Order: sequence, then C-alpha cells, then structure tokens
Amino acid sequence: MIPLADRTKRLGTETAFEVLVKARALEAEGRDIIHLEIGEPDFDTPSNIKQAAKKALDDGYTHYGPAAGLPQLRSAIAQEVSTSRGISVSPDQVVVTPGAKPIMFFAILACVDEGDEVIYPNPGFPIYESLIEFVNARAVPLVLREEKEFRFDIEDLKGAITRKTRMLIINSPQNPTGGVLAQEDLRQIAELAVRHDLVVLSDEIYGRTVYDGFKHFSIAALPGMQERTIILDGFSKTFAMTGWRLGFGVMPRHVADMVAKLQVNSTSCTASFSQIAGVEALTGPQDEVHKIVEEFRRRRDAIVEGLNCIRGFRCHKPLGAFYVFPNIQGTGKDSRTLADYLLNEVGVACLSGTAFGKYGEGYLRFSYANSLENIRGALRRIDRAVNML
Repeated sequence: MIPLADRTKRLGTETAFEVLVKARALEAEGRDIIHLEIGEPDFDTPSNIKQAAKKALDDGYTHYGPAAGLPQLRSAIAQEVSTSRGISVSPDQVVVTPGAKPIMFFAILACVDEGDEVIYPNPGFPIYESLIEFVNARAVPLVLREEKEFRFDIEDLKGAITRKTRMLIINSPQNPTGGVLAQEDLRQIAELAVRHDLVVLSDEIYGRTVYDGFKHFSIAALPGMQERTIILDGFSKTFAMTGWRLGFGVMPRHVADMVAKLQVNSTSCTASFSQIAGVEALTGPQDEVHKIVEEFRRRRDAIVEGLNCIRGFRCHKPLGAFYVFPNIQGTGKDSRTLADYLLNEVGVACLSGTAFGKYGEGYLRFSYANSLENIRGALRRIDRAVNML
C-alpha cells in the first residue's frame, strides 16, 4: 500500500456530496427522494451563455489560455466588480480559476504560514476549516448565533484576535445559514482588520442572491480595506453554472501574481470556452438572473413558513443565499440523527448542522434549490416523520 503524507490527515470534506451519494443509492433501490441537500441551483444555465460557449468552441477556444485568465474575461470581471462593489478594479487584480474553491486554497496558501491563526465562521462552509488545517495553521472558529441572525458578534471577534491572527474569513450572504452582514457589521470588522493588520478573505459567491430589498455590500469598499481584501466570487450560483467550473478572485496585484503562479503549479488555467461563456454571463442580458432570485425568494418564504409549523422546529427567515438553517432542538434529536432519519424514513435529503462545524449542532440545513412542489412535498414528509418520533 502506498503510504499517504501526514498532511492529508488534516483534510476535511464536504458532507453534501456524501449525503448525495447516499440519496442516489436509495433512489437506485427504487426510493423516492426529495433533494434538499446539495447547494446547486436547479435551473438550467441561461441559453445566451450556452450559445456563447458553443460559438467559442467553433471559434477555436479549445486550447490553453493565460494562467490568470483570458484578458477579455478579466476585463469584464474588473468592470462588473468595480460597478457592483463601488471600488476601482483593474484586470491585473483578477485571477480566474476552475471554480471558486481554488481561490480559497490559493489565498490561504499565499498568505498564511504554519502556526498562523485564521478566524472563520462556524457554522460555515466546511472547506474553510479544512484548508486552514491543511496548511498547518490554527483554525479559530467564530460562532454564528441564531439570536444574532447568524451575523458576527463583534465582541466575540475582538476576543478571538491574537498577535498570531493572520487572516479573517467572512461569508455574506452565508452558507449554511443564509445570514448576511449589515454595513455596520462590516464597518466594525474593517476597523479591527486595519487595526490588527489582518488579511480578509471575503466569500461573496452569493452576493446577488439577496431578498427583501437588501443590497449586497463588500467590505472591500470600506476605507483601508481594498488593499487587504481578497474577494471570492464566481458564476456557479448566480448563473446556474456549477458544472462549468468558473470562479474568480479580486485582490491586490502582488497577491494576484502569486495566486496565478499557484495556478500554474496546479491546474495551469481555466477552460477557455467556459471563460468566453463567462464574458457573456456578465455582459449579456440579466433577466434570467432576476427571475431566478425571485423564484428563490418565493421558495424561501414557503419553506420558512412550513418549517415553523412543524413541531420542534424554529426557522429564522434568511436574507440571502438559498438555504435555511432551522433550529431542531425541540425535537429532542441531535442533528445527525434527525438528518439520517429524514433521509431513511421519509426520503428527504438534508444536511446535519454539524456538517458545517461543531457549532451547527441543533440545526439542519435545507437547500431550497428545488421546485416549490417538491419543497411542499418535503415539508409534508418532515411533518409526518417528526410526528412519528
């Protein structure tokens, strides 16, 4: 047997894909499963984007491109981010990657040394903690609490910062809770980042999926922050392009140069025809994006209302992303047990809150990236299952 390096023991995983495998296995046995576990829009990629990719293939975009991305896409991203975030971005501050996860990995590799401390949200996207520990840094959880609408507690953040703190990861709108950071939250976070000379990795992948009049605001727009912020974004969630593997980061030029070098050493570059599709996504009609967000809002309202009618459930209404994170402590079951029970007994696939860190205990995550009909069917099944406990 080939021995594995010790550092591989520090890698975590993403439980959503493990639950998806279990759900698919049950479907193979003839079970009817409603999928509320995976964070993937159920809409098709808009047709204008697909047509742009087809034309790109015919035009010969089937070869290597520059490691940091095609110039036309980097320019389109720089323009879009400049407009949407209210900051001045040049194309050489942009790096395009195959999916957004490489930006997480490369940013941590480029900026965090062994022994450094990185503060990250918990419950939060599990890959943050995995990558921090993989580079042999110390992962410092910042607890997101329901009573704070799953926003940062600034006093908790102050208490978590030490002389070893190097990076702070923020995610707004947030996975798994759907929570968003208000401008005042970001202002206070920015003051701490400047005072303690912290790098901020700002995961804004759900920035356009917001509701109830909320406007996404980037911490990079605050005084002193653009030079210390790495914005992570991509096309998967906004444009229903998960399979296209197209993400990007916006960062100071010297960091962008290093991130591009890390890409040379790993993936070489992002698929050229996907990048041409990305140009169309940003510069073409945005009608489909608006329709998708409005449909997500309708689904959010339905699932929140339905969950709050189920015995033992209490569900906060989120302002962003396409997840709900109900408190299930009233059922008397722990998160993992209840998630497994719902899948095996009534065919509703969801995730345990502990899939997003130990502070997710007492919660489940449901993705409402499914039809209203299926969401309502899942609610009926969950209600029946809980009443059988």
